[in-house]
Amino acid sequence: MKEILAQVTKIDAYKAYIQNINFPCVAARAALKNEHIHCLEVGHMACPHDDSNILKFIYNFIDIYRNLTEPFHSAAVIFDAPQTMTEQLFDQLLWQRLQALSNLDAAQYKYDSRVDADPQSPNFSFSLKQEAFFIIGLHPGSSRPTRQFSYPALVLNPHDQFESLRTLERYSKMQSIIRKRDIAYSGSVNPMLEDFGTASEVYQYSGKQYDHQWQCPLKLNHEKS
Repeated sequence: MKEILAQVTKIDAYKAYIQNINFPCVAARAALKNEHIHCLEVGHMACPHDDSNILKFIYNFIDIYRNLTEPFHSAAVIFDAPQTMTEQLFDQLLWQRLQALSNLDAAQYKYDSRVDADPQSPNFSFSLKQEAFFIIGLHPGSSRPTRQFSYPALVLNPHDQFESLRTLERYSKMQSIIRKRDIAYSGSVNPMLEDFGTASEVYQYSGKQYDHQWQCPLKLNHEKS
């Protein structure tokens, strides 16, 4: 019973984090309002024990997402620990978990052909079950107030839903609103912020500010689509 209560508490904490009236991402707030946010709580972020369960959770989310037409969906993986976190440690653990998930996925699926599989490409996006995702990392030690959450978490947003908004000419307006709200919330523009197709989105995943020498450690083993 204690374990169940703890799980509910962490997921409720994540939903409350999004429900903050000043939270910049209006898309996340819309997803929560429409009950399109799926959450999974797992153990320590450094441990590979939960990787297979995380992948199953994401695969299930993908199946649900592909059968719906409404916009704004995301999947959040919330880790129990570590709750004391530096940006450097979170960045290290984020790439460890993404590498592990990618390795497992490569044994079953090719890469999403709608995006590039090269992390240095401006058209790169992280792929699982041939569905591309934009990743948002959250943790207590983030220097960005919008990324500060009580537990380390990985939030996966289907890349396709943003492309659909571009097709409908709604993306730029939503993006402008989010960026203005982020400046009001955080006091400054995210220095890693770039539009898709301008620079690789890997620079935005962890929330850490990188220098020009940084190289993404992700090594993709998928067959070329």
